[in-house]
Amino acid sequence: MPIATNSGRIDISTERLTKDIAEKISVQLKKNQIIFLYGEIGVGKTTFARYLINKLQKDKKINITEVTSPTFNILNEYQIGDLTIKHYDLFRIKLKEEIINLNIFEDNFNSISLIEWPQMIDNKSNEYIELFFNYEEDLNKRSLEIKGLNIK
Repeated sequence: MPIATNSGRIDISTERLTKDIAEKISVQLKKNQIIFLYGEIGVGKTTFARYLINKLQKDKKINITEVTSPTFNILNEYQIGDLTIKHYDLFRIKLKEEIINLNIFEDNFNSISLIEWPQMIDNKSNEYIELFFNYEEDLNKRSLEIKGLNIK
């Protein structure tokens, strides 16, 4: 069970805590949702995505696949039954025009999009979830702030 810190942040200092919160969020997601993942390099964005995707695969009784960072590809897709998970990493994007070519907000009817480094996106869709991954003062401690979703 995730533990809230004094600022409303959820403690994700261990991989187990990251897995727990990813699995908890995975059961609340619906098709056509977009999740923006903010945070510095190495803070846990891709680890979170891996646990979320693997939980959805497990729930659909689909073989668990390796989930890697799409830093070099920009996009990795995972087919889970009739649902497509689109995992973007926009770290290498330098021009806002490149975002348009990715068609992030189009053809999302049967998909969930996880977008790391979404800072360059100007025109975000109307409904989205924001996850803010943070290092605490002690860099071995990490936390997560969630906007746009109530954790049950």
